[in-house]
Amino acid sequence: MGEKSIQKKRFILETARKVFVEKGFKKVTMKDIVEACEISRGGLYLYFESTGQIFQEVMKLESEEADDVFSDSIADDATAADILILFLKEQKKELLRKEDTLTQAIYEFYFQGQPVRKGNVLKRQFDSAVRIIEKLIETGVENGEFYCEDCRGMARNIMFVLEGLKISAQTIGITADAVDREILFILKMLGLEESQEVPG
Repeated sequence: MGEKSIQKKRFILETARKVFVEKGFKKVTMKDIVEACEISRGGLYLYFESTGQIFQEVMKLESEEADDVFSDSIADDATAADILILFLKEQKKELLRKEDTLTQAIYEFYFQGQPVRKGNVLKRQFDSAVRIIEKLIETGVENGEFYCEDCRGMARNIMFVLEGLKISAQTIGITADAVDREILFILKMLGLEESQEVPG
């Protein structure tokens, strides 16, 4: 794919993201994306076959951008505790964000009866986050920053707590205090001081 085609594809994805943020996933049609991009139907089908395919690419792009922002925020001398707190701070920001979020569209996409497969972007992101957090906790244990007997179990638990908070944010609503309580509980379970500053 040439540079011009790569730029065109990225433009379509960035524009489609705005449409998904505004309408969710279920209500978006290929026509909506054609109109938002101001391109021909054939121009869109040259790159994508369906709204589902576009949405999966949008999620991948969003995940890559979030990873880049997170990586760029980590100081060279950051400890495992610093990195975990930064991660939780970013999660808190995402949980409390009311505008410009794909969360509703993501849940609509997966609740439409899609089986959980190997290619499931959300599952891959979840599993990848568990592996990264596990390694982070292991490093923190080795350095004496954390206390944890089951690093993998703790990493899974952190991700399940965050996923539950995301669903709560979309269904019953969530406050900053509620998020802080869960974050402090996670930090306490890892043996960090109770006086540890709540992220964000």
